[in-house]
Amino acid sequence: HVQLVESGGGSVQVGESLRLSCVVEGLDLTRHCFGWFRQVPGKEREGVAATDFKGRATYEDSAKGRFTISLDIRVSTLYLQMDALRPEDSAMYYCAAERSPWLTPSQALPMLHLFTYQGQGTQVTVS
Repeated sequence: HVQLVESGGGSVQVGESLRLSCVVEGLDLTRHCFGWFRQVPGKEREGVAATDFKGRATYEDSAKGRFTISLDIRVSTLYLQMDALRPEDSAMYYCAAERSPWLTPSQALPMLHLFTYQGQGTQVTVS
């Protein structure tokens, strides 16, 4: 049984930080590509960051230098450290996973919302 469970969202002030976590159950982390995407009501879903077990990572332009994605295979958890948060970062954040031996994080970023496995989302509000 595959399950992705996010946590760590909340309401923060501009400039503050949050760390999102996504516990992954039922998947071999070494055979999947992972990422975070976000959605604001009325807007398209947007890939924020993607990574794989090799440690490669890629980021959406506004996230570069502020967000850090990481994958801890020992505890089967995907993280998104978000610093210097802005109001425009407010959204529902989802983690996602796709089994693929060839997909790179750069290729994955624009299609994270299409990945087979997704969590239920965690809300981030910055004001």
